[in-house]
Amino acid sequence: MEYKESLQDIDFRKHWLVLKRNWLPAAIVWSLAIGATAFIATSQKPVYEANGKLRFKKQNTNYALVTEAGEKLGKLDSLNSKDTPLDTEAEVIRSEPIIDKTINELNLKTKEGGRILYEDFIKNLKLEIIRGTDILKISYKDENSEKSRNIVNRLMKVYIDNNILTNRAEAGVAKSFIVEQLPQTEARVREAEMQLRTFKEQNNIVDIEQEAKATVTAVVDIDQQINLTQAEIQKTMGWAKELQNKIGMNSKQALTKNALNQSLALRQVFEKLKQVETQLALERTRFLDDNPVIINLKEKEASLQSLLNKQVKETIGSDKVLLYKSIQIDNINQAGSIQNNLTQSLVNAEAEKKALVEKLASLVQVRSRYKERVNSLPKLEQQQQELQRKVDAAKTSYELLLKNREQLRLAENQNLANAQIVSPGIASKFPVSPDRKIIFALGFAGGSLLFIITAFALELVKSSIKTTEEVKNIFRYPLLGAIPSLKTKSSLIGAKAKAISPEYQVKDSPDSVVAQSYRMLHTKLKWLRQNSRLKIIAITSSIPKEGKSTVSANLAMVLAQLEHQVLLIDADLYNPRQHELWNLTNEVGLSNAIVDQTEWKTAVKQVMPNFDVLPSGAPSSNAFSLLGSERMNSLIEVISRKYDFVIIDTPPLSLIVDALSLTQMCDGLVLVARPGVIDKASANYTRELLEQSCQDVLGLVVNGTLAERDSYFRYSKTYSKFSKKG
Repeated sequence: MEYKESLQDIDFRKHWLVLKRNWLPAAIVWSLAIGATAFIATSQKPVYEANGKLRFKKQNTNYALVTEAGEKLGKLDSLNSKDTPLDTEAEVIRSEPIIDKTINELNLKTKEGGRILYEDFIKNLKLEIIRGTDILKISYKDENSEKSRNIVNRLMKVYIDNNILTNRAEAGVAKSFIVEQLPQTEARVREAEMQLRTFKEQNNIVDIEQEAKATVTAVVDIDQQINLTQAEIQKTMGWAKELQNKIGMNSKQALTKNALNQSLALRQVFEKLKQVETQLALERTRFLDDNPVIINLKEKEASLQSLLNKQVKETIGSDKVLLYKSIQIDNINQAGSIQNNLTQSLVNAEAEKKALVEKLASLVQVRSRYKERVNSLPKLEQQQQELQRKVDAAKTSYELLLKNREQLRLAENQNLANAQIVSPGIASKFPVSPDRKIIFALGFAGGSLLFIITAFALELVKSSIKTTEEVKNIFRYPLLGAIPSLKTKSSLIGAKAKAISPEYQVKDSPDSVVAQSYRMLHTKLKWLRQNSRLKIIAITSSIPKEGKSTVSANLAMVLAQLEHQVLLIDADLYNPRQHELWNLTNEVGLSNAIVDQTEWKTAVKQVMPNFDVLPSGAPSSNAFSLLGSERMNSLIEVISRKYDFVIIDTPPLSLIVDALSLTQMCDGLVLVARPGVIDKASANYTRELLEQSCQDVLGLVVNGTLAERDSYFRYSKTYSKFSKKG
């Protein structure tokens, strides 16, 4: 049977009892904490706080002097998207150079006269971003309110001056870079322009777009001229063919004839030759061939013929002499006739055809050159565009550098910062610390916490079991009774103002809570074995000093008062107590009855009506063998026939295992535990020992509980009031 109760109720009472048991050392700790708090609150000097505010601008807003470069230099930005630029500026204000400059300008000293350190200064400095604004609040704490105000004002001024110098320095660095880059950029511009000019000169380009249009137009015109020339050639060729048919000679012959007709020297020689031939023919009619006149005329004819051939050769060429011979008669006989005019027309036609052919060839050649140019223009245009882009890019860079150089020159001379003071340092009229109310509240809270921690720490350090609940939780046996200690205010009801021994509560103070607790113990034992025998009961404990002997004596007295014949046997042969409780001699007892087989009745002493006691007897070195012997078993059987109840006070279980042998001879075992005496280790060991030996444990009796610290005796006050009324 396992005792069950509300877990919440058990925990609450358990914690309260822990505090109640250890209240004194915990109260000392609490008092020390309150004392330390009072000392701290009264010993601290008042501290004042000054506050100033800086407003930050995303860019410069002085439009009279602002430049594009100046805007970029004064712009606030942050690399981390989760942070704001104000976080960065706050860290700049906290930086050691800004703080050191402020310390030096104000000549801040410590109480000892030394220069204040950066670490000490930063402890009193607080920077706070006002949410939803671009304002940073700067606070400083010091024992002197005027000093704190001066520090805030000077810190803001140092930051703004540093910000201006930083912006100007950035402008100077940027300007130096631009000045350094200008010559190189200018050289690149000249180089790009030179490349573009060389390209245009090499490719004869003035305006490539206009040239492309003009070239295409020229090609179209040339095509038209070619078509017209070809038509003229066809027309001229037809006319020449018609003339050839009319004069009966081809073009070459006509050309030759015309050339001969055009030669004056040839005509003169031809005329002279004609005259000589005429004269020769005439003279032959008069003379013979051997006549000197005839001979002379033949020689002259031959000379003129030779001269004529020479002239023909010089006029029309040697390969055309035969052609001349075939047409010379016509030339001579028909010179100046219509045929000569036709011949001249044929020659003119041939000349015109030749001129037209040459013109056509020239036009074709020109068209070819134009087409070649047109085909090369896209590539040239692409190259020109690339070169032009280089020129434009170089010029743009150069112009931008020139523009920025002038802007940076202006920005370098500006005294603009990206922050302005919107509220100068204002010191608080009243100290901000120490707040004695908060200090005492914290001290009280801390002291209370230390009170609780101390109480529970002491509870953890102690290994003993403190309450009935803890005893029950460890042993897990039914609770037969809880015997209050005499220290309990309500443990006596109607008792006299004299000292009463706890061993005689049932006899000497029958109306006390202690006596009632023993009667309750008897009642619960009776309920346990209504249908079975419960005559021989062993009373034991885990360790000494738990009151098993007292419980045994008082339980026996309760049974005796109920008119039962009761025998109390002191079986604790190692540390017997019953003979001392009842002022008996211990010369003869249980050990003698077992060893010497002395008649046990002679050792039994009556201490009350219906109540006998069998002391332990003389000490024995072999107690274990005595208690577990067959003689002991037989003795208990004999005794049980004579008495209604036999109560056996056995040795503690965790120190002496003899009790286990003895308890096997009994009808049941009652385990006594005393909070504050028994420790957890002994309790756990006893529980395991009983479980392993399969003992018939009737239940648990908690002895020596305090009503003020144990919830099991809350009823005692109620019972006391009820008894007084009765």
